[in-house]
Amino acid sequence: MKRWALAAGCLLLGGLIGSYFVAPVLHGQPGKQQAAAVIPKELTSYRDLVKRVLPGVVSLDAKVKAPLPGELKPPDAPKVGFGSGVVIDPRGVILTSFHVVEGAEAVIVTFHDGRQVLASDIRGDKKTDLAIVLLDAKGMGQLPYLPLGDSNAMEIGDRVLAVGAPFGLAGSVTHGIISGKGRNGLKLNMYEDFLQTDAAINPGNSGGPLVNLEGQVIGINAAIKSKSGGFQGVGLAVASNLAKSVTKALLIDGVVKRGYLGCFVRELSPELAGTLGVGKQGGVIVAEVYANSPAAKAGLQPGDVITTFAGQAVPDTTTLQNIVIGLPLNKSANLTIYRDGRPQTLKVTIVEQPSDLGVQTPPK
Repeated sequence: MKRWALAAGCLLLGGLIGSYFVAPVLHGQPGKQQAAAVIPKELTSYRDLVKRVLPGVVSLDAKVKAPLPGELKPPDAPKVGFGSGVVIDPRGVILTSFHVVEGAEAVIVTFHDGRQVLASDIRGDKKTDLAIVLLDAKGMGQLPYLPLGDSNAMEIGDRVLAVGAPFGLAGSVTHGIISGKGRNGLKLNMYEDFLQTDAAINPGNSGGPLVNLEGQVIGINAAIKSKSGGFQGVGLAVASNLAKSVTKALLIDGVVKRGYLGCFVRELSPELAGTLGVGKQGGVIVAEVYANSPAAKAGLQPGDVITTFAGQAVPDTTTLQNIVIGLPLNKSANLTIYRDGRPQTLKVTIVEQPSDLGVQTPPK
């Protein structure tokens, strides 16, 4: 009897101790072992995301006008382009890179399911290397598409997928992270706002989407920084927020209309700012004013320091550029400058930017 009493006592004590440690888990409290066992699916596979994304990505085969019999092909004739694109509107709007469709009179669009469509409504903006191809979607049913996301919301370290047709291999997917934001000054385009990624981007990926884990397009794959011409871990995609404004303009007007000031400016160092009496507020210094430009008509002169424009601070040349192209055309705006150490305000009427600005030598 004593043995049975001792055994029963041990069982009772063991049950109490066991319930003490197990109870937090059984009652729904955050047990560490239980939480550690749950691995998010996207860490093990992107398959569900890829299944959503691939149908909206297309391959583009650009066709240029062939020379007539006996006619010599001009030395500067555009080359036949091949690349990728992404449907961003179910009504048949495809976003791609300008250099993929440059000079094309028609484009063969190939969908992931093998369907092919010939499109001839092509609208582009060389200054951002962006273009759209419009399809007649009647009779095609509901086209698969990917929404444009917010590129500004992406942070360095966020995971992304690059989708397209590298080396003609349609439906290829690579993965990586956002390696950098706001890359500019690379002299690839006149207006630059690139996301940098280590997702593999190769020839043929151009125009395809860079997508986040929600399946949103946050960039258009555009270029690689490489000595070999192949992937070296530095890919560049045009930020989706820049693509949004360009796409809207191309849909409405067929071209992108931008404001024009008409001067060449340089960054202002703190030392030079002190010498010119500008102080800590900073600004940009005018190096040249183009004849008959809005800047010239407003009285802007070389050596002037621009500190604000249309009520916005001008800390650098990129900010000034973005302010100018976003101002309404043929309306005046106040330009604050420092000349001979004293502030002045000039009234400038912004006009439409010349179409060849940035394509050839600036007007003198």
